Amino acid sequence: WFLLRGTPTIGIGTYVFHQHESFASVKSDLEAGPNVFSLEVAPGSSVEQVSRQVDQLPGHDGSAFLALATGGTLHSPWSPAGSTRLDGLLGAGAYQVMPGETDAQLLIHMIDRFNQMANSAGLASGAQRMGRTPYEVITVASIVQKEAILGKNMGPLARVIYNRLAAGLPLTSSATVRIAPRRNGAPVTQNEERGPASYKTLAKKGLTPIPICSPSWAALQAALNPPRGSWRYYAVTQKDGTESFATTAAQERTNEVLARRRGLQ
Repeated sequence: WFLLRGTPTIGIGTYVFHQHESFASVKSDLEAGPNVFSLEVAPGSSVEQVSRQVDQLPGHDGSAFLALATGGTLHSPWSPAGSTRLDGLLGAGAYQVMPGETDAQLLIHMIDRFNQMANSAGLASGAQRMGRTPYEVITVASIVQKEAILGKNMGPLARVIYNRLAAGLPLTSSATVRIAPRRNGAPVTQNEERGPASYKTLAKKGLTPIPICSPSWAALQAALNPPRGSWRYYAVTQKDGTESFATTAAQERTNEVLARRRGLQ
């Protein structure tokens, strides 16, 4: 097969044709319009968000895609025993969706892409070095992805997560509530944050039961190789998204005062 970029006279878009295809078949394809579509999965996407994007592709069904991604039909090499969901296990980036490609095939491509990234990052050996399972490291990376506004925040933020886990402290991550299944990303209320559910890490100790999104390479690297530090707190203290990290509650209160003074809280 080969690709042809459309023009205004034949329909703007991308077409795929097979070698030795007849003129009549090519003409029919052109008249039908573009048959190759692009899908961009951003780091930080949940399976629900990806399914909504898939639903916009001609010939695809977001509900069917979501059912495959959460029903245990397909698995990632990094899925823990008994897991039915692929949250955090889909590779981000650009995909070209070819004619006739099914929802299952598209999902398999996403699983394979994440698997390639995880292997390149040395996830199995790195998780063992951290004293964590690979799935736990992926979950940490997913929280880092949502909480770290800037790339430079990722490493220290990962260290904060590990330090709080080691100390038996709740993670206090609003992102874990906002991205939980069936939520739409709306602002989190105080009551929601302090509730007992498994995603509400202001009240519950430990990691969320599943990753909250697909992490980027940078977030996965941060979760595998966090810098040394005793930090347990973080707060955005600069308008560009720079976060400050603190070891004690008193230091954190100072950062919060600074953030409020700058209109960041």
